[in-house]
Amino acid sequence: MGIRLSKRTKIWIRSLSIISVFFFAFSIYIRSSLPDVRVLKTSNPEETSLMKMRIKQAQIRGHTLEIQQNWVSFKQIPDLFKNAVRITEDSSFYWHKGVDFEELKESIKKNIREKRLARGGSTITQQLAKNLYLSTEKSLVRKIKEYWIARRLEKSLSKDRIFELYLNVIEFGSGIFGVQAASQHYFEMDVSELNVEQIIRLTAIIPRPLTTDPIGESPWLEWKCRWILNKLKVYKYISEEKYNELFKVFTPP
Repeated sequence: MGIRLSKRTKIWIRSLSIISVFFFAFSIYIRSSLPDVRVLKTSNPEETSLMKMRIKQAQIRGHTLEIQQNWVSFKQIPDLFKNAVRITEDSSFYWHKGVDFEELKESIKKNIREKRLARGGSTITQQLAKNLYLSTEKSLVRKIKEYWIARRLEKSLSKDRIFELYLNVIEFGSGIFGVQAASQHYFEMDVSELNVEQIIRLTAIIPRPLTTDPIGESPWLEWKCRWILNKLKVYKYISEEKYNELFKVFTPP
């Protein structure tokens, strides 16, 4: 004798089936439209989606945006710079597979608690996916694409290659992309010549590249620099003496 289902249960089952089919089909569509990231193994992108978007935004305002970008190899970038960016932006970078689900969970909790987008939760790989191929709009479709592109990047490229690409395309100001261009623009030197203070200042503006000047003295910048400085000390990337020296620099009188 079969189990008789109520009318409400049948409706729920039917609805769930329709939703499941929809999301399955949507997922296939999204994945089929994603770029082939394997070319990034041996070639550097000449122009990113974010660069194109910034150029278009400038044109709408009646301006011409000149892109500043100079590629450098992973070995040319100081280890301290790499470590500062990694522990600030994505401390689990070398261990996750494109998405840090623990960080994502904490971000969702904080955003719900504060009823605003107070915390992003995107990994370095996800940020690279967004910069290379997507836009800055906050939408579910973009986040889904970002997730799958990040997974493809992790599957096709080494961690160091992903990090190298990220450090060369990340935005550091209006028209300024990559750590080498940022070093030359703000400090008139190659990235390999930066000192600890300069590295911290450039790392600090990554979340706010268009509104923060790394050589400025805004309260937010000083706080962010002290936060990064503390992280570097905790991870033992700088000495106690260097910490004390720079803490005074980043602390207003």
